[in-house]
Amino acid sequence: MADPTVGVVLLSMGNRPEELASALASLHQQQNVEMDIVLVGNGWKPEGIPDWVRTFHVDENLGVPGGRNHGAVLAQGEYLFFYDDDGCLATPNTLRGMVDKMQPDVALVQPRGVDPNGAPSPRRWVPRLFMRNELKPGDVVVFWEAMAMIRRSAFEEAGGWPAEFFFAHEGIDLALRLLDRGWRLRYEPSLVVHHPAHPAARHAIYLRTNARNRVWVARRNLPGLLVPAYLSVWIVATVVRIHHVAPLREWFKGFQEGWSGPVPGGRSPISWKTILKMTTLGRPPLW
Repeated sequence: MADPTVGVVLLSMGNRPEELASALASLHQQQNVEMDIVLVGNGWKPEGIPDWVRTFHVDENLGVPGGRNHGAVLAQGEYLFFYDDDGCLATPNTLRGMVDKMQPDVALVQPRGVDPNGAPSPRRWVPRLFMRNELKPGDVVVFWEAMAMIRRSAFEEAGGWPAEFFFAHEGIDLALRLLDRGWRLRYEPSLVVHHPAHPAARHAIYLRTNARNRVWVARRNLPGLLVPAYLSVWIVATVVRIHHVAPLREWFKGFQEGWSGPVPGGRSPISWKTILKMTTLGRPPLW
């Protein structure tokens, strides 16, 4: 029986050469899968890359979702594994383990992220409402975008990543579209990947795109009645978490930007049936 085929999409700006080398080394050790590895140079022309990796580059940085979409078109395989260039696969059977969790109605499998130096996992890595459930496997309604395997047919059916988002919340948007099409998303904490636990806010554009993309997620995907409720929750949460005027001002600039002009990709609200399913799984689309 032939090994399952996995198209690996590895996105890099060329600014982490040591981490990239480690990421590639752990890929090269993977067993019991047939891989087609595509390294997308996002505003960088890859050089000195092993010949078992195909490379592609764009002159300007397309952002995370835009770069991944380019890689997904090029990488061949029934499954797509999206892989950060500072990640590392914990065992030689990590990818095969994800494939084995792909039941026919499962679109996506997310492993558990672990910092290689023992730092606590950031909240955004755990697709559960409470961190105490970090080790609980099962169906979820959101996922961590940095290290996830997606069934290609489901990815294409949902329209891929929202390229206009550039950075932040592209996984929430894709998850909503997958769920609304009847697919399941699985969190499998027994499958471990390594990734440094850096704060997302280290990126200069984080506050602006975080707020703007929250608005876009709501405008694109939620029924009209839920849009103000969803965004009100996040306004309150942001004000509680951010205690300084300057970053709050930047966040609200992004929030305003999310309301200016038409919503990228147009509106396609998820059904109330999907909302009921999300609620049953413990996470209605309110936070």
